[in-house]
Amino acid sequence: MESKEQASRFAKTTQTIKAEIGKVYVGQDRVVDDLLKTIFAGGHALIEGVPGLGKTLLVKTLSEVFDLTFRRIQFTPDLMPTDIIGTNMIVEDEKGRKSFEFQAGPVFSQILLADEINRATPKTQSALLEAMQEQAVTAYGTAYKLDEPFFVLATQNPIEMEGTYPLPEAQVDRFLSKLTIGFPSDEELLRILGQTTADKQVKVGKILDAKAIMDMRRFALGVPIADPISDLVVRVIYATHPQNKYAPECIKKYVRYGSSPRGGQALILTSKVSALSQGRYSVSSDDLKANLKICLRHRIILSFEGQAEGISPDDLLDDVFDAALKSQNKAA
Repeated sequence: MESKEQASRFAKTTQTIKAEIGKVYVGQDRVVDDLLKTIFAGGHALIEGVPGLGKTLLVKTLSEVFDLTFRRIQFTPDLMPTDIIGTNMIVEDEKGRKSFEFQAGPVFSQILLADEINRATPKTQSALLEAMQEQAVTAYGTAYKLDEPFFVLATQNPIEMEGTYPLPEAQVDRFLSKLTIGFPSDEELLRILGQTTADKQVKVGKILDAKAIMDMRRFALGVPIADPISDLVVRVIYATHPQNKYAPECIKKYVRYGSSPRGGQALILTSKVSALSQGRYSVSSDDLKANLKICLRHRIILSFEGQAEGISPDDLLDDVFDAALKSQNKAA
């Protein structure tokens, strides 16, 4: 009974957060939902969309709702790794003695907005790898632990646009989810234009602090997973690999490499949060299906044929889920 009550409170809290964000950020309800799932699952999010769709505004608004330290890095081709993690500076004490002192970079925050991350070179992009994986930074032989919670919310323009550098696969895999922002509807666009061209500033209230976020993360981790659900996740991950027996024909034809085990972890974690956000203390197959694309679309590498035919991983994932579910039903 207590778990059900906590799940109900979890759902109410997420609704309150979404209502606050909605005061400033119009529309894209699914993207907001998926972003909150990522955060409460303890992961990082990669947000993709063409310029002008409010990617940066969404992250900035989220940072105002959470009572956490926030830093923004505008990624550019001349950005260096030290601009992110920090550097040693020569300082002089009151007696004139000089020494090196580490000056922390913007990565030492709790919410890090990596704006247009694919504008920087791969060397600079990789400066975030340790922070994303270990929540720590090593600089000049010294390891520095980052404050919890720590999450990177990176925005990027589509890869085919000029002046961008594709993210290395190892770094893409460290993003728990990849969210895509599409163009707003007629009604949403009308609201956006009215809200952004008026002499009126809307402020949002702070809903959660660091402790409350960590408590919600720990509660989400404790949500039980039934054996059939875990088995279905395994079959889904295997079904993304063209050489595997569970793979549907579209995967065998268009995919070169499938998801890593991190995809399965992401799918389980986001599905736990998804269940709690609806006031449930158990994960269903519908939760898995609802989170399939945000967790796996960036972990599938298309073959040359798939790229040549303009196939999107999203086009394949419904077939992946159906094939995994079908194989599980046959085995039952």
